[in-house]
Amino acid sequence: MDINKYYRNIPKVDLIMENDRIKDLLDITSRDLVLECARKATEDIRAFINDNPNNENEINSLIKNIINNIILEVHKFSTYNMKKVINGTGTILHTNLGRAPISNEAAERARKIVTGYSNLEYDLESGIRGSRYSHFEKIISRVTGAEAAIAVNNNAAAVLLILSSLAKDKEVIVSRGELVEIGGSFRVPDVMKQSGGRLVEVGTTNKTHLNDYEEKISSETAALLKVHTSNYKIVGFTESVSVEELSDLGKKYNIPVIEDIGSGVLADLSKYGLTYEPTVQNSIKAGVDILCFSGDKLLGGPQAGIIVGKKQYIDKIKKHPLNRALRIDKFTAAVLESVFHEYIDEEKAMKNIPVLNMINMNIADIKLRAEALAEKLKEMHRYLDINVEECLSQIGGGALPLERMQSYAVAIRPVTMSCASFERQLRNLEIPIIGRVVNDTFLMDLRTVLVDEEKIIYDGIKTLFK
Repeated sequence: MDINKYYRNIPKVDLIMENDRIKDLLDITSRDLVLECARKATEDIRAFINDNPNNENEINSLIKNIINNIILEVHKFSTYNMKKVINGTGTILHTNLGRAPISNEAAERARKIVTGYSNLEYDLESGIRGSRYSHFEKIISRVTGAEAAIAVNNNAAAVLLILSSLAKDKEVIVSRGELVEIGGSFRVPDVMKQSGGRLVEVGTTNKTHLNDYEEKISSETAALLKVHTSNYKIVGFTESVSVEELSDLGKKYNIPVIEDIGSGVLADLSKYGLTYEPTVQNSIKAGVDILCFSGDKLLGGPQAGIIVGKKQYIDKIKKHPLNRALRIDKFTAAVLESVFHEYIDEEKAMKNIPVLNMINMNIADIKLRAEALAEKLKEMHRYLDINVEECLSQIGGGALPLERMQSYAVAIRPVTMSCASFERQLRNLEIPIIGRVVNDTFLMDLRTVLVDEEKIIYDGIKTLFK
């Protein structure tokens, strides 16, 4: 077979560049990028012909659609990959979707700060260099009851920095039942190993007693570590040592007690119908010396690892060389300050912090929103079967793993395509819509759909049926 005829049919790059549709691309991006994509398209066709010389239909289709393929390739490079999505999954702290959303007010304040210069490390009162931690340390201390505070880029980094500062080449005692994996295959023992601290395990998986810790205390003991198991639960025949008991033991032997409390709860969620989750304030009152927690979980802020506790230890942590490698930037510092200011008034925090607002959302309001959206979508009844169904939301993000909250979802059963195809097309919209597929039904839980996003959902779905 003469395959040269296929090669001859591939348009030359200089002729491609003269195509009107290709010329239009030059208004949105550089000529070099368009030229690169044109050359790649022709090379890909040549490679396909070489590997599939008998596939005449596919070869002709590739040549016929070369302009379209070049335009698609250019748009891939010209458009941003990270984008806003609609979270209809019902998982409030969805790790894959960015965990805690930030309020418009906090984001706007951060925008004003980061789009110009700021006093990030400048003391306006003295006119000399200041500390980036000073902007939020006082407000964090006020809210939590701690003497001092610092923040690094995530909670694993916080644990690493604490142990590197206080326990390098020394022993740290921890219960076997608290040696958790924190996601992405990162495990507390591995983080401890990197810090230079030596792990001393006590107790068993399901039971640890106070005397288990005390029996292991020696001249080599640098700290007692308690890790709150916020991402799983052991139930049944279990026993653990309370922070109060461990704090008293630490005082008895003059050994600091460190607690990784995980998701960083600052409000008693049992008042809002959820299972009680230990709060940062209670651990401080119980006598914990150093406490760390995540910023982007139940706290409802940006990704950060927040360290609070006794000033003597926080000051030492601040001076550790590793702190500079793990420090937060101006975006995080600005948002952290805003979020903690909300917690001065708990009622205000429950209303203004999106995560807490979703947790405390009125079920009747969720149902009304679901019904209103469903009614609107029923305009597309020829393509979609629309209903409102009860469902269960969850906290997610490694917090309150057993907790489920009643909610309502818009249930969509496509008529003219498979549910899998419908779900895939929603993921590929300009503003992707992410939901759950259950029994060939696409569910959008309105608990996690923000109040101004219903129109985006309607407009996005409508584009699929034009």
